[in-house]
Order: sequence, then C-alpha cells, then structure tokens
Amino acid sequence: MTRAENFEELRPLLFSIAYRLLGSVSEAEDAVQETWLRYAACPAEPRSAKAFLSAVVTRISIDVLRSARVRREEYVGPWFPEPLLADPYQDPERSAELADSVSMAALLLLERLSPLERAVFVLREVFGFAFREIASAVERSEAACRQLAMQARRHMNEGRPRFEADRRERDELARRFFDAFREGDVDGLRELLAADVHLIGDGGGKAPQWKPVIFGAETVSRVLAALCPPFARIGGVVAPHEVNGQPGAIFRDRDGRVVSTLVLDILDGQVQTIRTVINPDKLGHLGPVADAWAVLRQATRARRSAG
Repeated sequence: MTRAENFEELRPLLFSIAYRLLGSVSEAEDAVQETWLRYAACPAEPRSAKAFLSAVVTRISIDVLRSARVRREEYVGPWFPEPLLADPYQDPERSAELADSVSMAALLLLERLSPLERAVFVLREVFGFAFREIASAVERSEAACRQLAMQARRHMNEGRPRFEADRRERDELARRFFDAFREGDVDGLRELLAADVHLIGDGGGKAPQWKPVIFGAETVSRVLAALCPPFARIGGVVAPHEVNGQPGAIFRDRDGRVVSTLVLDILDGQVQTIRTVINPDKLGHLGPVADAWAVLRQATRARRSAG
C-alpha cells in the first residue's frame, strides 16, 4: 500500500480525532491536511502509520486548541461546536458510543478540560488507544497520561446527565417534537419539554438571535411555536436530520440555502436542552448559507400579514 493510500484509509479516524478535540469541522479538516503534509515530508516510513498519523493530528490539534481558547473567550454569546451531520469514522460495534462522544453536550463538556486532558481523554476513552501510544502522541510520560485521564474522567463524569435516553424512545419523542414544531402547536410542544428546558442559540453576533438563553417550558414552547409557521409560509423547510449524533434538523430557505441547525438533548423522556447554530461562519460546510437577516425580515412580514 502506498503512503497516500495509507493516509486515505486513516483519514476518517484522523478527522474524527481532530473534530472531537477542536469542535470545528473546518479546523479539523485543516489539521488533517497539515498531517498529510508532514507525513508526505517524512523521510522514512513510520513503523505504524496509524500511530504516527494519530500522534501528528493530535499535536496539531492541541496547538490549534490552545490558540482557539483565546478566541472563544472573546466570542459573542454562547459558543457551540460546528454542527456535524455524519462522523466518517465507522465502527459498527461502537457506533452508539462514538455518536454519544460527538454530541453537542459531550463536546461542551470537553471544553472544561485543558487541551492535554482533552487529548488524552479522546484518545483513551473514545478511540481506545493504549497509554504507550497516547504518551507518544502528547509527548508526556505514561504515568502523566494516566493522571490526565483520571482528571479528565472526573471532570466529564461530574457534568454527565444522570439518565441516558433509550434511542428508540428518543427518536419517537423527537418525531413528535418536530410535528408539533411545524404546526406551531404550543400545547404539543409544552408536554414534551422539561419544566426547566433551555433554548440556547449560537449566532456569534453575526446573525439574528433571541437573547442568549430562554428558560422554561411555557416560554420556550411559545417561542418555538411562533417560529415555524411563518418560516414555512416563505418557503422555508425544516428537515429533520441527525446532528452530532442527536435528533436535530437543518433549516433551509426556499432556495435550499442553510439558515441554521437545531439539536435536541433528550433525557428521561423529555427535551432538556435545545441548541441552535445560526452563525454563518459555522454552517458553510453544510452547503450554501442563507442571509439569515433577510429570512427574518421575510418571516416577520409573513407573520404580520397572517395576523
């Protein structure tokens, strides 16, 4: 197998590592491309291409993550990862675990970790690397990596929900949610929402957005019910689609351009958190991006004319 063939075979794994470390599709793709350049320039073929490439993409991602921390501190409003529609790394036996590890909730928990803790946790807990391989990747001793892994697990466990949703129940609840959402059914939405549900949007100061967080089933159900009918009247489409391994949807305008994404956290038989990404800088990898301000103006006119 040629070096290029080796790399292409491992590309899905490398992207999946980088995305979990960075929370950005574009930055993960850049990290993978830089990994290829370093591999191509390597004078001798490594003993293990997988170990070498995984170590390189991890080190690159750690460097990017350290600089990204500063940018995220200056970010306008809540910061969410770039939405991912499909994880290219396929492992049927661990598909559920891999999907959970790429959820918005999990990626936001990973933000609590230091870059080194995050790298060790992802390599060990998600991808099952041996501590010997992890130590080489992050350039620390095995003992230090074990300590980092223990600290990371503690931080992650502190933030994990107490109950995980059964996937079939979760998907059925999501179907009912989107039916009620499209119909603008306040009562139908309210009965699916946790009493303390959060509706949170990431506009990054570059798109129209409600206040950063809206709380409570009554308020959230009314906000949601007011969104979809006027959007549909101007030709907008809400297409259910798994986002970051969770039930979600992609909003597209009448020309098929992406307006935003929405993802549901469902636990204990209720929608606990609804997260939307409308920052256009985070949507370009999904296709042409709509002018969200223009969509808002059109929808507002449609709502007023209907009233």
